[in-house]
Amino acid sequence: MPIPEKSSGNHKNNSKRLVVKKLFARQQHEGFGAVVRRSIGRFEFRYFDPFLVLDEFSVSAPSGFPDHPHRGFETVTYMLEGEILHEDCEGHKGVIREGGLQWMTAGKGIVHSEMPSSNPNGIITHNKGLQLWINLSSKHKLVEPSYQEIESQDIAETEKDGVRVRVIAGEWNGVKSKICTRTPTMYLDFTLSPGSRISQPIPLHWNAFVYILQGQGHFGDAKLQHSAAAAHHLLVLGLGGDRVEAWNGSDTGLPLRFILVAGEPIGEPMVQFGPFVMNTQEEIDRTIDDFENFTNGFENARHWKSQAASALGLF
Repeated sequence: MPIPEKSSGNHKNNSKRLVVKKLFARQQHEGFGAVVRRSIGRFEFRYFDPFLVLDEFSVSAPSGFPDHPHRGFETVTYMLEGEILHEDCEGHKGVIREGGLQWMTAGKGIVHSEMPSSNPNGIITHNKGLQLWINLSSKHKLVEPSYQEIESQDIAETEKDGVRVRVIAGEWNGVKSKICTRTPTMYLDFTLSPGSRISQPIPLHWNAFVYILQGQGHFGDAKLQHSAAAAHHLLVLGLGGDRVEAWNGSDTGLPLRFILVAGEPIGEPMVQFGPFVMNTQEEIDRTIDDFENFTNGFENARHWKSQAASALGLF
């Protein structure tokens, strides 16, 4: 299919990135009765430096992700529908509402809960979103935990030539996100109307991927088998180019929505044990000891239980 003439984004006449791997994110159970579609972090695609996990989740109360720990990386929660209640052992509480964002630096350690809100009228509501885990370099793994939280209306957004972009991290066409990233990261949420196209620059040596949320489109080169993809597919972009092309050539008349994420590889050894990500097995063993003995960052978790866990009679 030929690329339409209509175009948005910063275009340079340089080499484009091609799709080198396509994965369908199948459903699996996580947490307490929750369902996720995991693309990064599954057995055949464990780590895409600096990205550890990408989940598209769907939860309805009382299901969710009750009290659990993290150390050594960041979690980015982006709500697509509904809302999630968040609370941690340090006393931080909040609501991540539809279209909103939480960028959490777990650093040296946090225990927290992520649960959907209950509808007072007993109506089941579906809460959907994305959670991305981003690794931290050794110099940042034991920083103090912190949060960057942005409501939907405060996320940088722009629209041009049939292309709407929400800038979660990084920038697009001069529009910049408020998020500060310890691991240099670009995170863009694109919606392309039928016939529209983008040509988006990506730093040359960064790893990059596309995850499709809605519709179907082409990425990289329409002549290649992997270029066409629909919802719930992850497309890994190869190195050797400084931009990616995407276009909505669908005959259905429906929009194409996807995220484009890129990050600078850390290039350090990585050892993961569930929610703990460090550089060596010795550091993992020490982290498990810290968590079990409530030391070195986990002190306040000793007598803490989230309100959600208490209400459900968990732990």
